[in-house]
Amino acid sequence: MGYLKKAPIRLTAAIALSVVLFASCDRTRIEKGYEYFPDMAHSLAYETYAPAKGANNGITMQTPVLGSIPREMIPYQYASTPEGRMQAGKELICKIESSDTNLVRGKDMYTIFCQNCHGVTGKGDGHLYTSGKFTIQPASLISERMLVAPIGEVYHVITAGWNTMGPHGPQIKPEDRWKIALYVKNNLQKNLK
Repeated sequence: MGYLKKAPIRLTAAIALSVVLFASCDRTRIEKGYEYFPDMAHSLAYETYAPAKGANNGITMQTPVLGSIPREMIPYQYASTPEGRMQAGKELICKIESSDTNLVRGKDMYTIFCQNCHGVTGKGDGHLYTSGKFTIQPASLISERMLVAPIGEVYHVITAGWNTMGPHGPQIKPEDRWKIALYVKNNLQKNLK
């Protein structure tokens, strides 16, 4: 008898649950249905390529103002030309001391970014050249020309590139570029003397 008394309650609960389940589903998968706390699921900010109502031209991703510089970025002032290289060699001064810590960091960065082309000893016999992947031999960092080159020139070549070597300025932080230059001048080139 108790079972029959509870039957309408169970039937009502089953119907209510069915209505909730069917109402929450969308057959087209376009409508999301009701969302609980939608502000946590959807950002109030504009999407990158979405139309912007607040902009005059209706574009969200605006181009930077001409001449503006991103925060914490100092533009490199020397051109990737022979004149720019000479000027950088004369004007750029390394303000980082050649301590053991900085030289170890310079060696680590050299190993990551330079060794594949220039080789372990800097002779231009890195794996990419000896394996045949590069047909042009990279410059020797221990040549007569490089032995007399100032450290600013080494920094410039790392930053802006030279001949077939591409610029590594966007990949390596300025401080680490100086440490690589210190390593080249104080370790690779000093081992020859």
